Amino acid sequence: MILAIDIGNTNIVFGVFNDKILAANWRLSTDRNRTADEYGVLLKELFGLSGLNMKAVTGVVISSVVPPVNSLIESMIEKFFNLNPVLVGPGIKTGISIKLDNPRELGADRIVNAVAGYSLYGGPLIIVDFGTATTFCCVTAKGEYLGGAIAPGIGISTEALFNKAAKLPRVELNKPPGVIGRNTISAMQSGIVFGFAGQVEIMVRRMKQELGPETQVVATGGLAKVIAPETTVIDKINPSLTLTGLRMIYERNQNHPVSGGQSCK
Repeated sequence: MILAIDIGNTNIVFGVFNDKILAANWRLSTDRNRTADEYGVLLKELFGLSGLNMKAVTGVVISSVVPPVNSLIESMIEKFFNLNPVLVGPGIKTGISIKLDNPRELGADRIVNAVAGYSLYGGPLIIVDFGTATTFCCVTAKGEYLGGAIAPGIGISTEALFNKAAKLPRVELNKPPGVIGRNTISAMQSGIVFGFAGQVEIMVRRMKQELGPETQVVATGGLAKVIAPETTVIDKINPSLTLTGLRMIYERNQNHPVSGGQSCK
């Protein structure tokens, strides 16, 4: 079994693959104050609740956009699994050509999504990831990562609204009865759900003007199932896209030793 770990600013997502099948996945809050042992104990319990054996894990792959947490998770893997994890970064073979001005600026999660998206759906492709930030990634028909866009995520945007507006409450991110809210909660839900759906539609339509009308659009991330159904531009929803990409990258690097100082390619 392969353990894939996606370390994000808000959550750490763990996925266990039995061959190519995602057998289980869990989401823990990203907490820099937790110790490696605490993460290990939590993961041990999750394995047990899912009927999985930690000793059956033969490889671990990690992508991270939170460097301070990396050493904690790596220490946990070494102690609880007795394995050295593969960390997505310079020198890792991905199969994707990065066309950014500075390829080292590209977040690990975005390249992992591109690997999975292009492998599963081909190109041209736009990947919309609803995470701490809402990211748009563009991949050509040749498998080239062109770039994209980064916008404030739904969670941090709504939290800012609550914190800065004294009379506005926290609300659940559910679809309201209609666009015209008849109370404060439904009005906020309308602005959040339909507002972000509108953002996605405009961004995708403008990106398609550069990529071509045949471009497919796939959505992923924790809130994809909330926003994607309210748009007309998203073709597929794949909540496990990042974990799948991690598994693919792990497999591609088994016969390709990693050496430092190289760009992902």
